Amino acid sequence: MAQYLNKYFASVFNKAKEDRRDNGSMTNGNEDMEVDITISEVEAKLEQLNGTKSGGPDNLHPRILKELAHEIASPLARIFNESVNSGVVPYDWRIANIVPIFKKGKKSDLGNYRPVSLTSVVCKVLEKILKEKVVKDIEVSGKWDKIQHGFTKGRSCQTNLISFFEKVTDFLDKGNTVDLIYLDFSKAFDTVPHGELLVKLEKMGINMNIERWIRNWLKLRLQRVLLKGELSGWREVTSGVPQGSVLGPILFNLFITDLGTKSGSVLIKFADDTKLGGIANLEKDWDIIQEDLDDLVNWSNSNRMKFNSEKCKVMHLGINNKNFSYKLGTHQLEVTEEEKDLGVLVDRRMTMSHQCDMAVKKINVVLGYIRRSISSRDKKVLVPLYKALVRPHLEYCVQFWSPMFKKDEFKLEQVQRRATRMI
Repeated sequence: MAQYLNKYFASVFNKAKEDRRDNGSMTNGNEDMEVDITISEVEAKLEQLNGTKSGGPDNLHPRILKELAHEIASPLARIFNESVNSGVVPYDWRIANIVPIFKKGKKSDLGNYRPVSLTSVVCKVLEKILKEKVVKDIEVSGKWDKIQHGFTKGRSCQTNLISFFEKVTDFLDKGNTVDLIYLDFSKAFDTVPHGELLVKLEKMGINMNIERWIRNWLKLRLQRVLLKGELSGWREVTSGVPQGSVLGPILFNLFITDLGTKSGSVLIKFADDTKLGGIANLEKDWDIIQEDLDDLVNWSNSNRMKFNSEKCKVMHLGINNKNFSYKLGTHQLEVTEEEKDLGVLVDRRMTMSHQCDMAVKKINVVLGYIRRSISSRDKKVLVPLYKALVRPHLEYCVQFWSPMFKKDEFKLEQVQRRATRMI
């Protein structure tokens, strides 16, 4: 099973292209300034490690590193400075054990597993320090993606939904019809081409020593699947950013920063999930949305990323909507009546009743588990369980989907009364 999974995970990679850039000429970025990582920085990051997490292929467990933080901070700081300023990344930092995480669907379908990388914990400590420096450089250069809400400080699923649908509902309130298009990349994190990513990093104004270190960190990577204590053979990683690493998410964000920059419609991103929306009253409005779609397809072709056509859908909002058919390349987009948007069920009527029903169903299942599994009916036992297991379903993005009908409010209050009566 491990061999089959690793073979499949490796099959989705983009083939590596020859890097024709002159590595000696550092242009379009900051000067080649030496990076200085202090002992106190390293010690602080070691002390923040979670001792219960798994170690990487080098078998250095985070609990050991955390407990010896004061003793090993000085030698590690020297190793980190030497590695970053020379651009040499040790072999142990470029290999990963892959843990396949099941998503949904058939368990026999290899495509329903997400490959999460367990990499060296020591390397992750260095990644955390470099991530802070990269973010600082981008903030200084002012090239941060304004419409990206994933893996971004101060932003979340909630800010994504509220800021996007604030504009959509404003269009509807003014009597317009609106078309929403949900876009999804196929194996987005695994197919990021390294050559194109590095070209973009050079233009971002990042310290060139850090950019060179990232280039070497991505080069000649190897992975093997770890499943029920068994290991597959090694396979080369020719594209993608490691899922489970610290730098992976921010590198992906930087890679898709220029996606949709020419869009005439409302466009917003949460990592690789992209939403496009616009007024759809007249033929000229439909043409604008279609042109934006064509622009996104051109971007995906030039950056060697593919849209998952089956998961890309259009939702028509408004009473007099003409239900225009849009195309993503040669594929005609399927029309959907409701869509799960970042965990919240959105339908074409925007009433949120279906979302309330879904929340109530989940909560009743959890309360059933608690009733059957916990014999105690004491307040000290049940209240913490309620706060940890029930309230998150009620509170997740509730600022966005807060019910507008009394009947939906009653449903939500009813499950809370059920929890109260258990005590």
